[in-house]
Amino acid sequence: MAILPSSTRSRAGVRWLLLAAFLGLSASFGYGQAKNSCLDCHSTLPDPFGVTQDKFSQDIHAQKGLTCVNCHGGDATSDDADQAMSRKAGWKGKIDRKQIPALCGSCHSDPAYIRGFNPSLRTDQLSQYLTSVHGKRLAGGDTKVAVCTDCHSVHDLRAPSDPRSTVNPVNVATTCSRCHADAAYMSSYKIPTNQFAEYSKSVHHDALAVRGDLSAPTCTTCHGNHGATPPGVASVANVCSTCHVFQSQLFDTSPHKEAFASAGLPGCVTCHSNHGILHPTDEFIGTGDKAVCTQCHTQGDAGYAAAGKIREQLAQLAVAIGNADQILGTAERSGMEVSQPKLDLTQARDALTKARVTIHSFNVDRVGADVKLGVAAAAKDYTAGQQALAERNYRRIGLAISLIAIALALIGLRLYIRQIES
Repeated sequence: MAILPSSTRSRAGVRWLLLAAFLGLSASFGYGQAKNSCLDCHSTLPDPFGVTQDKFSQDIHAQKGLTCVNCHGGDATSDDADQAMSRKAGWKGKIDRKQIPALCGSCHSDPAYIRGFNPSLRTDQLSQYLTSVHGKRLAGGDTKVAVCTDCHSVHDLRAPSDPRSTVNPVNVATTCSRCHADAAYMSSYKIPTNQFAEYSKSVHHDALAVRGDLSAPTCTTCHGNHGATPPGVASVANVCSTCHVFQSQLFDTSPHKEAFASAGLPGCVTCHSNHGILHPTDEFIGTGDKAVCTQCHTQGDAGYAAAGKIREQLAQLAVAIGNADQILGTAERSGMEVSQPKLDLTQARDALTKARVTIHSFNVDRVGADVKLGVAAAAKDYTAGQQALAERNYRRIGLAISLIAIALALIGLRLYIRQIES
C-alpha cells in the first residue's frame, strides 16, 4: 500500500474536517433531517390545518426530537398519502377533544419517559386535571371545557419560561380570558365573565404586567392550573395567605375572624374583593367615603369608633413623617449635612408599613403601638432638621456680621486713604 506524502495527508485531513463541518451545519439548518411528509403537505394548507416548518420548529416537542407521528400516528417518511395515513401505520387522524388529555398524559404521566427530557418536570398533570372542574365536566360529556391544547397551544407549544408561551405568567390571564371573558361561550355556565376585566385593573396585574414581577399572582396562582378548582368561601383566606402570611395570622386573631365565619363571609375578599383587587390605601379604613369599614359598621357601634381611631393614628404618623421629610429636605437644599437623619427616617416609614399590616388585627392598641414608635422616630428626625436649620441660620448671621465688618473696614480704609491724599 502506497504511503501518501505528509503534505498530501494534511490536505486530505483538512478536506475531511471541512466536510464534517459542512455536515454539522447542514444538520443544524435542517438538511439531512428525517423526512416529514406531514409538513410537506400541511405547510401549504390554510388554518386550522396549516402547520409550517418554521412554526413547528419552535414547538418544544419538535425541539426534543418528537414529530407529528408521535401524536397522530402514521408514516411521515412516505410520500404516498394512503400509506402515510394508513391504519396499519398507526394513523389516528384528528384527535377528538375527549381524547386529548389522555393522549398528552400517555407521555406526561410516565416518569421514566419524561425524565429522559426534563427530570424536574412533574408527571401528575393528568391526575390533577381529572380532579378539576374542567376534567370532571369533560368526563361528563361537556366538550366545551378547556383541555390541554386550549391552554398550551398545539403545534407551536412553547416552554412556560418563553415569553411567547401562552402559559408564561404574563400571558396566563389572557389565555384564560379566551373562554372566561367570552359571554356567549360561557352563557350556559351561568358564571360571571368580567374576571379578566376586573383583574386588568388590579394591583396584582399592575405588579405582573406593568412592573414585570413574575411572582405576582395570576389566575393559576389562586385557582391552580391543571387541578383548576375555584376556591370556596372557606378556602379563600388560605389561598391569599400563601403570599400574605402576616396579614392572615393577624386576621386569625382578630374579632372579624369569628364574625365573618358566623355570617358566611369570606375573610379577605369581603374588604379587598377578588379579581379587581385595588392598591390599598389608608382611605380604605376609617369612616370616610372610600372606607370599606362602613360596609358593615355604622355610626355608634364599637367597630365604627375603632376604625375611626385607627385611621387617625395612621394619619398622625403619616403627617409626622411628611413634616420630618419636608424640614430635612429644606435643610439639605440649604447645604446642610442631614444624610443620617434622612436615613433614620426610614425607621418611621417602616413603622407606618408595619402599622398598615397590623390593621388586620383590628386592634386599636396594637396599631397604636406601631404608630407610637414611628411618631417617636419621626419626631427625632424633625428635631434634627430643626437643629440643622438653626445652625444654617447661625452661620448666615455670622456670615452677615463678617461681611458688615469687612465692609466697614473697607470704608474706613478708603476714608483714611483720602485723608492721606488731601
